[in-house]
Amino acid sequence: MYRKFLTLAAGAVALTAASLSTSPAMAAGKNICVSWKTFQEERWKTDEAAIKAVVEAAGNKYFSADAQGSAAKQQADIEGLITQGCNVILVVAFDSDAILPAFQAAADAGVKMISYDVLVEHPDALYVTFDNVGVGRLMASTMLEKGRQDGNFAFIKGDKGDPNATFLFQGIMEVLKPNIDAGKIKNVCETFTDGWKPDAAQKNMEQCLTSVNNKVDAVISENDGMAGGVVAALEAQGLAGTVPVTGQDGDKAALNRVALGTQLVSVWKDSRVLGKAAAEFANMIADGKANTDIPNVGKFNSGAKGVEVNAVLIAPNPITKGNLNDVIDGGWVTKAEVCAGVAAGSVAACN
Repeated sequence: MYRKFLTLAAGAVALTAASLSTSPAMAAGKNICVSWKTFQEERWKTDEAAIKAVVEAAGNKYFSADAQGSAAKQQADIEGLITQGCNVILVVAFDSDAILPAFQAAADAGVKMISYDVLVEHPDALYVTFDNVGVGRLMASTMLEKGRQDGNFAFIKGDKGDPNATFLFQGIMEVLKPNIDAGKIKNVCETFTDGWKPDAAQKNMEQCLTSVNNKVDAVISENDGMAGGVVAALEAQGLAGTVPVTGQDGDKAALNRVALGTQLVSVWKDSRVLGKAAAEFANMIADGKANTDIPNVGKFNSGAKGVEVNAVLIAPNPITKGNLNDVIDGGWVTKAEVCAGVAAGSVAACN
């Protein structure tokens, strides 16, 4: 359970661990470091820019390492960041179980850790993320309100090793279960997707369509990148635009698909907000503030192991055709990017 929710308003030169080992000693001021699991999704570049800006504005130094989708490399990266003198390390975990020894090594060395976006169940770490169970609820409720309330549903889930895939599905099922139990919705396909990769999602969707002879009425995809793969599979069968598809992250390509009508919703998690908040918390912790004293912190224990951690969860915003102006007016994406290829007069935000 989590007992507090936070809604905030919006606000690189990255060194690898290997380059850190040959760089000059980290300079005066606190050293705030980030271990990224990958830069596969465009959103991580946005997160990084927000984090770096806040860290440097406080007079601290920003360093980062890219694990390139490898749990082993991320472990080594974090060990390198500890050795090089990071005061606080934010970690976007590739594998939240495999990375636990690195979190313990940091704790033993007196380095403070923040689980960024992906939960790592270590009691000493602060967890900063969007409310991913809530994101799942928003995707499912939008499907029921604006897409389909019944029929054959396919579920394209994220990576099995990522707790967010489970949190999202938990929220999705909370909303859809009454219709499933009533026999209105039939779960015809449900599959995890390796690394959240769009091409893997496309293959999963292709296999699903084949298995049910294209009789799919709706697709719950757990993020925008995978939704792109799903739409590609539907398009090949002439079904794009007739089968509603969910997603989340607010990727530019996904927002364009929302305008075009091939994706129903993208739950917008403004990563500028998340990055700004996490960086502010990192600066506070580097200056000696305890996790329990972070603004709007609450207790979270809904992970697979039930470990209680201090956490700040930020509320997201579901984007459909009707409120595309939110992302345009918010400076997240340009009107031209959202409206590329959209027929004149078909979408209010594109007029």
